[in-house]
Amino acid sequence: MTATVIERRWHTTAEVADMLGFGLSKTKMLVLTGEIRSVKVGRNRRILPAWVDEYVQRVTSDGEQWSA
Repeated sequence: MTATVIERRWHTTAEVADMLGFGLSKTKMLVLTGEIRSVKVGRNRRILPAWVDEYVQRVTSDGEQWSA
């Protein structure tokens, strides 16, 4: 019998804060301002891994302009 591994499809705001090394307040602000996309499921906010990647890509792309 093979084991099935279920990968997370989305993350909580606290999990994203931990992944990015940010505080929870900063991450919540990024979500509320739309810097990091999210969906509301009931009373909870959820963030797709791809949306975290989009944020990181956007921030690092913007930073390349100023690193010269």
